[in-house]
Amino acid sequence: MKTARQSLVRRGPSQFQFWLIALVIGVLAGFAALAFRTGIATLQGWVYGADDVDLLHSFAATLPWYILLLVPVLGGLVVGLILHRFTEDARVRSVADVIEGAALREGRVELRQGMASAVASFLTLSTGGSSGREGPVVHLAGMISTWVSEKIRADGISGRDLLGCAVAAAVSASFNAPIAGALFAMEVVLRHFSVNTFAPIVVASVAGTVINRLQYGDVTEFVLNTPGALQFYVELPAFLLLGLICGLVAGLLMHSIFLADRLATWVQTTLHVPRWLRPAVAGFLLGLIAIWFPHIIGVGYETTVLALSGQLLLGQAIIFALVKAAAVSVTMGGRMGGGVFSPSLMVGALTGLAFGLIATAILPDVSGTHTLYAFAGMGAVAAAVLGAPISTTLIVFELTGDWQIGLAVMVSVSMSTALASRLVDRSFFLTQLERRNLRCAAGPQSYLLGTLLVGKVMRPLAAEEEEAAAELVADGIVLSHDATLEAALPMFDREDLDFVPVVAQSDAVENDAPGPQIVGVLRHLDALKAYNSALVAVSAEEHR
Repeated sequence: MKTARQSLVRRGPSQFQFWLIALVIGVLAGFAALAFRTGIATLQGWVYGADDVDLLHSFAATLPWYILLLVPVLGGLVVGLILHRFTEDARVRSVADVIEGAALREGRVELRQGMASAVASFLTLSTGGSSGREGPVVHLAGMISTWVSEKIRADGISGRDLLGCAVAAAVSASFNAPIAGALFAMEVVLRHFSVNTFAPIVVASVAGTVINRLQYGDVTEFVLNTPGALQFYVELPAFLLLGLICGLVAGLLMHSIFLADRLATWVQTTLHVPRWLRPAVAGFLLGLIAIWFPHIIGVGYETTVLALSGQLLLGQAIIFALVKAAAVSVTMGGRMGGGVFSPSLMVGALTGLAFGLIATAILPDVSGTHTLYAFAGMGAVAAAVLGAPISTTLIVFELTGDWQIGLAVMVSVSMSTALASRLVDRSFFLTQLERRNLRCAAGPQSYLLGTLLVGKVMRPLAAEEEEAAAELVADGIVLSHDATLEAALPMFDREDLDFVPVVAQSDAVENDAPGPQIVGVLRHLDALKAYNSALVAVSAEEHR
């Protein structure tokens, strides 16, 4: 056993070994997703005293107001203390961090901070937070693949593939959607489709689905009694319009979350509120909303089903969508935890239902059922928020088990993602990264420069370059050895130089020590060669 492990670490896994590892990761990620889901249901039922958490909203409406107010406050307080103690920035890790791990960290995510984030999201969703469970589950799966990658010392390509396997299994286990889970991992996290990557990801995705079905059986997530009927050619323009409206709704939802985060940060800074208290304040606001609108609690399964089955009135659908969007913004802006997948499904279903009620009332003779619009709206808003039109379309199919609505969903999804991607940086997750100055939205040509260290590319200082290097140092034109080519290449263009001195530190040494010490030089041609090699490697990985 020890010899086999040493060989695995030294040479890397063979194809059979890799598929076996993918299967193991799929099983582990599936059980993690299952435990997270059942754990939330158990704690949520205990906290609110509900026998059936699928009907939590109806039950919560019968509870005393002080219970609805107090539970999210206490949950937010515990969440704040956990994040304050175990993370540097008091921020929950989620899907955006998994994308960052795939692009910039050789398929690795943070473990200590990730575990704290998983606990924080678990408590948030169990105590009245208005967010989704899929984002935390995806990061939890990424932690499993990171642990395995570290154990076998996987290189960047293998680490990213294993990360994709874990994500696929987690999504599949969450939704009982093996096809969508596999495509989600490649479309959203890895952001490319590779033949060699596809097989192990499918293996892991199927494993995650099997884990789900062992617990819940072979049933769809949403069991509906109102099938849709599409009057194909006449009704398609309505779904095009619905897609545009859903794109606007998705854009407003994402911008409201970012606005809430900026506003909460400004208030926290201005009033000197301790960062551990921020989630508790958000919990107080959520409690106030829940007193009148208990449907905001948790992932919103019951309200989503009501929308998809057409059991809400037009006014209810519009108000519920607006209040849910506000509650999600408060939850995310308050740094409580959770994801945006389930909320976007709920807001989309409500938006689609409202549109369908209006459309079928105006043209009843040429319209299908209004529930069909709820289906399409659910997929359209979610796809626009996630930046995942392919996998979200398939998720809608697999969540409902109704493949007859495919054309309507595809049309609405295509329009919504095309519009929303212009309102943000392609998706909610990529915009989150852009706000942290991690430029993953534009592709490898943008973020690769940030992964290449000057110290890895520089050369020793030649004797004939010493005088010119000293003059550049005196003028402050230097690079730190731990800087990246993202800072270096603009300097070459701006100063029109062939090389830039590299110093151990960019500022003078303290305590009256000598100034910056030259440790080498970065030549413009070497920087361009390193960048080109990185681009070639990425292209080779994507097309292997």
